[in-house]
Amino acid sequence: MDVLSDVITVMRAGQPRSARVAWHAPWAQQFAPVPGSAGFQIIVQGPCWLIAPDTGPMPLAAGDIVFRPHGRGHTLADSPSTPATAPACDPNDPQLQRYMAAFVASRDPEPCGRLSPALGATDIVGTAADTDAPATVTLCGAYQLDPTHAHPLLDGLPELLHLPAYLGRHPALRATVDLLASELERPRPGTDAIIPALLDTLLLHILRTWLDQNPTPGTVTTGWAAALNDPATAPALQAIHRFPARSWTVATLAAEAGLSRAAFARRFTTLLGQPPLAYLTWWRMTTAARLLHKSDTPLSVIARRVGYASEFAFANAFKRQYGTAPGRYRRNR
Repeated sequence: MDVLSDVITVMRAGQPRSARVAWHAPWAQQFAPVPGSAGFQIIVQGPCWLIAPDTGPMPLAAGDIVFRPHGRGHTLADSPSTPATAPACDPNDPQLQRYMAAFVASRDPEPCGRLSPALGATDIVGTAADTDAPATVTLCGAYQLDPTHAHPLLDGLPELLHLPAYLGRHPALRATVDLLASELERPRPGTDAIIPALLDTLLLHILRTWLDQNPTPGTVTTGWAAALNDPATAPALQAIHRFPARSWTVATLAAEAGLSRAAFARRFTTLLGQPPLAYLTWWRMTTAARLLHKSDTPLSVIARRVGYASEFAFANAFKRQYGTAPGRYRRNR
């Protein structure tokens, strides 16, 4: 697979959760910090404010998308002066999911937008829905991540990604948002399967959009956004991810990049903070750990898939990375 697809495949765990919520003023909802997760807020209708410990009050408008890649807490409100509700919504709270089953059946209002494992729902908070009070409608959601497989691309994202709504920009992202909003507002047969797929698609489009915007090619900077926009480093990264079992060397990766060996090694290390073969080994072991966790594939087959001619050599490399033998790692997981 390509780099971005691999990042999502390796880090994602469990089911993403989502809900559509209509807020009627006055309202202010806390969203609890959830380590090992990433969350988003999409403003479908009306204005609101985002209030977070790491930023001042931020006005949001219809079409804006906010992504919190590190699971930090925040508050959404109709005004920065409105007192926030307590306790905060926590998408991993089992009680929320017990309430959700009853909520989907009854459509009774609840104190905060429910985040369901697969099926989303429309929640109404505040003034009764049949009044003329203006409403703010949001889509909120959370992704469960595996901290043991944290990819540096996601680690390098800022605390908050704000993608303002610009007419005509990011049409694929906007189309995904529209589809998700439609499924959450009007569930139909197949919604349980469609929503998780749309949430994964949404996450990929959010990351694509951010990578496209940061930085422009040729600027002097470092990090994964720079590397994936770099005309030399990006082909080498894609080659590693598409063919991890190949006997890559600095010279063969430099050929993919169209640079000399020394120039490629220097450029890769400057942008990503580690030499190319160090990243290759890390990615091979990360791929192996996922296969050990998710499948019953024999160790000899996993060894070949990640570029090791013998199970013994693979086991030694894996133990250096994870501090335990592959077989024991599989049993413990």
